[in-house]
Amino acid sequence: MTAEQIRQNYESGLELARRYFMGDADIQRAARRLAATLNEMGIAYAICGALAVTAHGHARLTQDVDVLLTPDGLSRFKQRWLGRGWVERFPGSTGMRDTEHNVKIDVLLTGDYPGDGKPKPVRFPDPASVTLDLGGTATLTLPKLLELKLASGMTAPDRPRDLDDVIQLIRSNALPRDFADSLDPWVRAKFDELWGYAQIPVDD
Repeated sequence: MTAEQIRQNYESGLELARRYFMGDADIQRAARRLAATLNEMGIAYAICGALAVTAHGHARLTQDVDVLLTPDGLSRFKQRWLGRGWVERFPGSTGMRDTEHNVKIDVLLTGDYPGDGKPKPVRFPDPASVTLDLGGTATLTLPKLLELKLASGMTAPDRPRDLDDVIQLIRSNALPRDFADSLDPWVRAKFDELWGYAQIPVDD
């Protein structure tokens, strides 16, 4: 990579961060557009991933929208909207792309398993039961977000950011150690471990 390419990447990264933290990045526009459409159709959903992490107090950049849907909800959405502002990333894929903003939509399905995808006590839930309404956009509640992040990071070595998200969310929300009691027993020991790391002072 040349010095000019590095400079261009740096400048584009600054612009992306500026727009993101102003709430005006393409990914945020795509998330609001998707949420409005799902609301209009009466389809239960929950915004997940980095956008949910940001909503709960730890702001970090991302380039795609993660949304939790039931298989039926995804089917209904695709039947009505594929080719009308959203397309499949490849034929038959679960994920989509918002063609208006050119943003990738990653769909997580109720009943599937986070992390390595293998059976475990924690599964992606029905979004109707685990959401918080943020002015017209439904996002995961903090306990469920932490539970899924822990299950993912515990079983997928290539996803260390999930565990870091937990540490940062513990810090930004000043969560007590016994917050673990609100999580699935399978992830409580890992939460307790990361809670300890979150108590280490961070130099500003």
